[in-house]
Amino acid sequence: MKSLLEVLGVRVEKAEISQETGLRLADKVAIVTGGDTGIGRAICLAMAGEGAKVVIDYHGDRTPATALVKQIEQAGGTACAIAADVSKAQDVHELVDAAMQRYGRLDIMVNNAAFEEQHPFLEMPLETYERVIAIALTGVWLCAQSAARAMVAGGRGGRIINISSIHEDVAMPTNAPYCAAKGGVRMLARTLAVELAQYGITVNNVCPGAIATPINEKIRKDPEKCEELLDEIPMRRVGTPEEIAAMCVYLASDAAGYVNGASLFIDGGMSKQSGSL
Repeated sequence: MKSLLEVLGVRVEKAEISQETGLRLADKVAIVTGGDTGIGRAICLAMAGEGAKVVIDYHGDRTPATALVKQIEQAGGTACAIAADVSKAQDVHELVDAAMQRYGRLDIMVNNAAFEEQHPFLEMPLETYERVIAIALTGVWLCAQSAARAMVAGGRGGRIINISSIHEDVAMPTNAPYCAAKGGVRMLARTLAVELAQYGITVNNVCPGAIATPINEKIRKDPEKCEELLDEIPMRRVGTPEEIAAMCVYLASDAAGYVNGASLFIDGGMSKQSGSL
C-alpha cells in the first residue's frame, strides 16, 4: 500500500519519523506563502505528505491553489487555500487568523512569497525597488511577526522558515533590489532566532541556488543560456523544488529542534564557485 507521500509524488530520503504516526509533521499546522506554484507548491505537498495541515497562501488567480488543495485532499491530506498579499499587514493578520480559526493552532510559517524584476542599477525604477522590498523583505517581517505572536500565544513553540536565496550572500548584477531584500532576510532571521528562542521558536533560512521553476524555464530551454548557467554550478545541474521542500520538512520537524539562526544553502556548490583562476 502506498504512503501518502508516494501518492502525492513526493520523493524524500529516509528520515527520523514519529513512532506513533510514521509522519514527521503529524498534527502540525503550516502556512506556506506563495504556496500555489514552484518551490512553494513542492513545500505544501511535502508537508502535507508528512501529516501537516497546510494553509496555501496565494495572490491573484485562485486556480492553481484550488487544484493543489484538491490534489492533497484526494491523497488523504488536509489543506485549504487563502488569498493574501504578504506586503499588506491586514492581509497577513487575516491569513494567520484564518489558519488559527480553521485549525486551532499554528506551528510552522514558511515565508516563500517573493518577487524580482531585473534592470541595470542605473535604470532601476524606484517603483520596482519598492515592490521587491515590500514582498521579499517586509512581507517576511509581517508574516514572521504575526506567526510568532500566534505561536507564543499557543505556548507550543514553532518554526519560522524563510525561503531566502544564495543572493543573501552572492551579488547578482541587474538584481540589486532582490539581493538587498535577501540580505535583509539574512540578518532578520539571525536576529529573530536570538530573540524568539526563549519561546521555543526557531528561525532559519533556506537558500536555493538555481532551481527548476517556471521563473527560469526560458533559460533552461535555451541551450546557450542553459550551458552558461550550468557552468556556474559545480554539480552541473539545476536543483528541484522537491530538494528545497525536503530541507523545509526537516527544519519543521522535531529532528531540527536545535537548528536556529542558520542559512542553509542548497545550490550544488554554486555559491562557492570562483571560476577558473
